[in-house]
This record gives sequence, structure tokens and C-alpha cells, in this order.
Amino acid sequence: MFFDPTASASLPLETAWLGWEAQAVIAMRMAGMAGLWHAAPDEMTRMVTEKIDAGFGATEAAARTVFAGGTMDQAMRAMVKEYSRHTSDNVQRLSKLGPAQVF
Repeated sequence: MFFDPTASASLPLETAWLGWEAQAVIAMRMAGMAGLWHAAPDEMTRMVTEKIDAGFGATEAAARTVFAGGTMDQAMRAMVKEYSRHTSDNVQRLSKLGPAQVF
């Protein structure tokens, strides 16, 4: 098996990026609740229901990896990748809406 020296650094970096994107989504949604950011009428419902979908998707991705003979770090990477798919989609969608004209 080939040793990848970047493997030990890539998962923490991917996880940190996931955290940054999640915080950006939270900030835009909070601004939307305050009327400072454009938000769809169903955004608050979507905010709750998508967490269930993301959790099930991440669990499924990890389970598939382990059942296919993958290691635990590969399972973690699969989970982070699935969560990142949701957060990056939200960042792109919400950032296109932009700030609301308050004044």
C-alpha cells in the first residue's frame, strides 16, 4: 500500500472547510430571520428538514464505505464529503439571494 503524506492533513482541512461553510450558512439564515438577507418563505422549514437528510446521507455514506472494506478515516472522509455537498449547495444558493435593502 502506498503511503500518502498528505492524507493526515487533508481530512482536518476538509472538516475545517465544512465548518466554515456551515457558519456561513448559519450567518446568512440568521440575517434572513432578521430581515437583513433575502430568504425564501420556506427557508426555516428547509433549515430543519435538510439536517435530517444530510444526517441520513452521511451515515449511509460512512456505512457503505465500511461495508465495502474501507477504513475508519475513509468512512469519516465519506461523511465529511456528504455534509460538504449540502453546505456548499446552501452557501451557493443563499449567497445568490444577497442582502435585503433595509434602508
